[in-house]
Amino acid sequence: MTAPSATPAETPALSQFRRVVIKVGSALLVDRARGRLKAAWLAALAEDIADLHARGADVLVVSSGAIAMGRSVLPLPAGPLRLEESQAAAAVGQIALARVWAEVLGHHGIGAGQILVTLGDTEERRRYLNARATLKKLLEMRAVPVVNENDTVATTEIRYGDNDRLAARVAAMIGADLLVLFSDIDGLYTAPPASDPGAAHIPHVPKITAEIEAMAGGAGSELSRGGMRTKIEAAKIATGAGATMLIAHGGPKNPLRAVEAGARCTWFAPQSSPERARKTWIAGALEPRGALFVDAGAAKALRAGASLLPAGVVRVEGAFARGDAVSIRDERGREIGRGLVAYDREDAARIAGRKTGEIEAILGFRGRDAMVHRDDLALGGEG
Repeated sequence: MTAPSATPAETPALSQFRRVVIKVGSALLVDRARGRLKAAWLAALAEDIADLHARGADVLVVSSGAIAMGRSVLPLPAGPLRLEESQAAAAVGQIALARVWAEVLGHHGIGAGQILVTLGDTEERRRYLNARATLKKLLEMRAVPVVNENDTVATTEIRYGDNDRLAARVAAMIGADLLVLFSDIDGLYTAPPASDPGAAHIPHVPKITAEIEAMAGGAGSELSRGGMRTKIEAAKIATGAGATMLIAHGGPKNPLRAVEAGARCTWFAPQSSPERARKTWIAGALEPRGALFVDAGAAKALRAGASLLPAGVVRVEGAFARGDAVSIRDERGREIGRGLVAYDREDAARIAGRKTGEIEAILGFRGRDAMVHRDDLALGGEG
């Protein structure tokens, strides 16, 4: 197989990205021989994160390591663990992992928030919206969310099983424009370099083809559940959602600074922008469960980039739940666009035509200001 060529113009600068997801694997965080955290390495990575943060970028971390840290504390046997043993190790390790991330980021004056998710949180729309809202609020408040799969409750049938794909789903969820996967290898090769000395490094992948997928090898260390194959699958998710993806060697201290200094890595080009990819998904991939009819003023505001507020809704039709896709129509019934609604049908009908400040009095809870937020809205022609 021949490696795609790269030109200097194809190598982005980290400084150009505004929202960055960084995935860190267990083998990088935990010293397998000693069963303890690699504290100096993590402190150096926190310096890199602080650099991005100081430039104004939003940063989110997807961190493995809970099971690896927990098994070093509990009297568990060597080798593969049974499901309940992994869940027990995760329960202990998640506490330790959250504490160390809070400490290393706090050293730079950055707050950290722990987010534990399962497969359903990124696949089921209502839970997806809740998780997305929490992540965005943390980023808005300049904190760094630290995300991990909730291994204490996840089972084989309802789990990601690796944090590469989880990181890609999270990147898509929050509209990240860069996903960084730190690994024990410096990128994609034409063949597994450990078994093929003639394998060539690929610095840039403009598009994931069948040939690129065939280059992926198997799993890496026993601490990691991922391998190059899961990284390619993550790349398909991330680049399809409009993010650039980077695979880089995480072993050296300050691995992001190493990338900036020209360390070898592999860049995967986005296939769209995050905003356009999301609008396309809303406009074409989701079947509307109902319709919101809006007045002329609201229709004009939507076309100018505003969210849909309850005051602009004149009629509600259909049977939908919060998080479902709905059609947005003008008073003559013409479709203006589609969006993800923030209220169940019954509550939407109760607050239609009312001011935002009246929502709490009508429903008995504060609720969202917008019936459909502009980030969750695709107007005609945007998809």
